[in-house]
Amino acid sequence: MNVSTSVLSTSTSRPCRETASRLIGEVVPRALLAAGDRDRMYDILRRHFAGTDRARFDADLLEKETVIVLRDREVGNIRGFSTLMRMTARIDGTDVVAFFSGDTIVEPAYWGDSALSRMWAAAVFGEADRLAIEAPATRVFWFLICSGYKTWRFLPVFFNEFYPNADAPTPPFHRRLLDALGRHKFGDEYIPGAGIVRFHNATPLRDGVAEVTEGRLRDPQIAFFVRVNPGHAGGDELACITEVSRTNLTRAGKRMVDG
Repeated sequence: MNVSTSVLSTSTSRPCRETASRLIGEVVPRALLAAGDRDRMYDILRRHFAGTDRARFDADLLEKETVIVLRDREVGNIRGFSTLMRMTARIDGTDVVAFFSGDTIVEPAYWGDSALSRMWAAAVFGEADRLAIEAPATRVFWFLICSGYKTWRFLPVFFNEFYPNADAPTPPFHRRLLDALGRHKFGDEYIPGAGIVRFHNATPLRDGVAEVTEGRLRDPQIAFFVRVNPGHAGGDELACITEVSRTNLTRAGKRMVDG
């Protein structure tokens, strides 16, 4: 099982098509970010995650090729962002491209806005469409880690099959892929079997950002997330995988991708 990283194309960059959105999204090369944009991104991150610092943020950003930047329509200030990197692997004789989502945060005032999901879909599904033509035997996946239930909820809302999953055990292929990507990306901070990333210097969400209340635990998906990632409040991250394929999309997922 060989895993490597390579550059994610930014040819899919374009403004968000969602005119009702209060945010304007754009997919841009990391190298083209202005110094002021980086400062603003770090400021948003540190206000929502404890334990982070500027050196760590800069190091994480440096390894990513692509950034989804979200700005408010009125002034153009950055209100959220997500970073992306492309990884490649060969599992059981199958070539895989996995798009890993790094630091991701949206200011609470803009939670529920669709700009981030639509821009992510434009970037990742655009690359998947290109790969389907250039390398049709290659399978494409989204690889992400979640310390909060809000990120986790993207999976059941937009995808039919994802792992770990409350309704089905993780298939052997997906487990081997998840472990290979986790070990390559996080080294000894990744715990195989549990599928948990436990950073030596954790950066948990700050109190009040995404707390799991008794009411939220009535949602079976959130309850499952808490069960498989019991250390989430301390910054443990659950490693997750889902195949980037239109046949794997829910109705909400199809709206996200096709507009």
